[in-house]
Amino acid sequence: MKEIKVGLLGFGTIGTGVVKVIQQNADVISQRLGTKLTLAAIADRDTTTDRGVVVEPGVLTDDADNVLTNPNIDVVIELIGGYEPARTFVLKALENGKHVVTANKALLALYGQELLLAAEKNNVSLLFEAAVGGGIPVLSSIRENLCANQFSDVFGILNGTCNYILTRMTENGEDFADVLADAQELGYAEADPTFDIEGIDTAHKLSILMTMCFGTWVDFDSIYTEGITRITSLDIQYARQFGYQIKLLAIGKQEDGVVEARVHPTMIPDTYSLAEVRGVLNAVRLIGDFVGPVTQVGSGAGMDATASAVLGDVMSLSRQMLGESSFLPPALNYLTKNITTLPVRAMEDITSPYYVRVMVEDSPGVLAKIAATLGEYNISISSMIQPERELGGCVPIVLMTHDAVESDVRAALQKIDLLEICREASLFIRIENDLA
Repeated sequence: MKEIKVGLLGFGTIGTGVVKVIQQNADVISQRLGTKLTLAAIADRDTTTDRGVVVEPGVLTDDADNVLTNPNIDVVIELIGGYEPARTFVLKALENGKHVVTANKALLALYGQELLLAAEKNNVSLLFEAAVGGGIPVLSSIRENLCANQFSDVFGILNGTCNYILTRMTENGEDFADVLADAQELGYAEADPTFDIEGIDTAHKLSILMTMCFGTWVDFDSIYTEGITRITSLDIQYARQFGYQIKLLAIGKQEDGVVEARVHPTMIPDTYSLAEVRGVLNAVRLIGDFVGPVTQVGSGAGMDATASAVLGDVMSLSRQMLGESSFLPPALNYLTKNITTLPVRAMEDITSPYYVRVMVEDSPGVLAKIAATLGEYNISISSMIQPERELGGCVPIVLMTHDAVESDVRAALQKIDLLEICREASLFIRIENDLA
């Protein structure tokens, strides 16, 4: 039977993992494919660093064209990351009739439609299981086993760095800055952690999930994105007193032809399964009209989990090539044919309960002033925590609201922050009680 030849762009951490899987599990792969999978070429700017794996002489090159235009290569794996030159390289590979597997969520979030159209035009495939959830097979589940369902909701804990930080803050009462420093030392966070802690990485993944679930392209700039940098151990402590945990949650919803697309710290009841997802683990929860809620949990990043997902896509393509079947996975056809672009609900129109913390001067009448201002904007209080008084000091007033409109909450807190009793900007966290 035909030998499948693979070319690799990018020989960093994940690329090294891919090489390890191909080498260490060569017999397993051959047995399950019925033929040999060969790593024919690797392109990377750095050809001298020791990655801890040995490749055949002549395989490693600093010229990407040795992968992109090599007539012997069937599948190109793109693991460069970022937007450019990854976009240019992927387009060139597709135009040269090569199937592409990528783990590049940023590239897909901004240019996924363009790349899938290019794949269709050239009668080849673009697969990207590793781009969301690492080792969690969520995209293949949506594409295959669950594809008969109409999805209404997708929720995700999609960034291991943020989940690790919030877990440590929850379990040990540690401060954000201290845990972030430890996460960087342990290799869970980058030297520049902005994409992680500001929610950008999570938003990239949400964009892909919403496209797969709802069949709509969501403009990445329309995804409301808020990170975890303002969350304090105090907020986590009060959340637990109310029976909640704080997670950086990706939220996608579809109802009546309108979608919600948002990433932000979210309070969820501590009895929910997502509240139990700790450390660097990721989780995705889907709600389909027939299957109901489905939750998948696993390693969301790292060399081994991501390499596993990459090779899964490579083997899926290899089976299609060996069987001479259509190269475009059927469930991705709807992403290039007659796809609609559904409107995204403005964040100001979102309705939910809210957690609110206001740091105020401890003096008589403070609570009455805050309650009165909330009342002006149709916001009612469901429960409250007020610490013991420290006359003349600064104390938090912490409360939970009933359902309220986001624009009203923002306007009320803006007015409260201007009161002479306030000592710092107030903070609010949205609450999700309906994860089903």
